Amino acid sequence: MALKLEDKKAIVAEVNEAAKSALSAVIADYRGLTVDQMTALRKQAREGSVYLKVVRNTLARRAVEGTDYECLQEALTGPTVIAFSNEDPGAAARVIQDFAKENKELEVKALSIGGQLLGPEQIDVLAKMPTLDQARAMLMSVMIAPVTKLARTLNEFPAKITRAVAAVRDQKKEAA
Repeated sequence: MALKLEDKKAIVAEVNEAAKSALSAVIADYRGLTVDQMTALRKQAREGSVYLKVVRNTLARRAVEGTDYECLQEALTGPTVIAFSNEDPGAAARVIQDFAKENKELEVKALSIGGQLLGPEQIDVLAKMPTLDQARAMLMSVMIAPVTKLARTLNEFPAKITRAVAAVRDQKKEAA
């Protein structure tokens, strides 16, 4: 189906807007997936707050121009689905990786984070990045550890004195 110029401009603008606000991007080859499988992938992407779109490569190249994901232009060949993480950098990688485990036809071509092009073998690294809540929890545990240790140390002092006094008392009872 031929797209009119206005439709092409709208697609480029939509993908460009998604790319500008995205934290990371994943490009995959979807050749061999059925319509039902693509629908399931889109559903998983929506649930994971991931922008997922099948775009013609020429339009995708124009859409990523002037964004952090300009480095992905070389990988835009063949049937391509592009996924942008909106809220957490690893979301798109997790969605694509989880779906690819069950559907071997989905093949990762490239990924990018912060304007840096990564190979498909790096999807594990990106997918295992902590979410914002997990990162905050790790930061808080690191910040609270010294305070907790100080509190335990201060609490241990009276306990040691109590045990020492009890030991002296027991010695005096035995001696008497």
